[in-house]
Amino acid sequence: MTDLAVTDVASWHAHVYFDADSRDAAFALRERVIAQFGDKMEMGRFHERPVGPHPQWSYQIAFAPEQLAAIATWLTLNHGALDVFMHPNTGHSLRDHRDCAVWIGRSHVLNLAALGG
Repeated sequence: MTDLAVTDVASWHAHVYFDADSRDAAFALRERVIAQFGDKMEMGRFHERPVGPHPQWSYQIAFAPEQLAAIATWLTLNHGALDVFMHPNTGHSLRDHRDCAVWIGRSHVLNLAALGG
């Protein structure tokens, strides 16, 4: 097995999961992330339905590898009752989501068929 190189990671995605009951908390966290990280990340749309492989409602936070420590640490300390799924983007979507995932809070079963897996 060949090790993957850190330089294989083009970017990271963090997906904050929520539902109808936690929608307000998710929106509040989203605003705090924007205030904290501003131009150091790109905030995705607020999806109030499952999208792609994600089994719950979610929004995406996209960021460069150089921001991983700061953003992952902040989310770990401040996610409250929300669950966060993080993965690198190496050009191999199935592997990135299935084998290289990092969870903050509880983990969920992804719909890997949406990624061709």
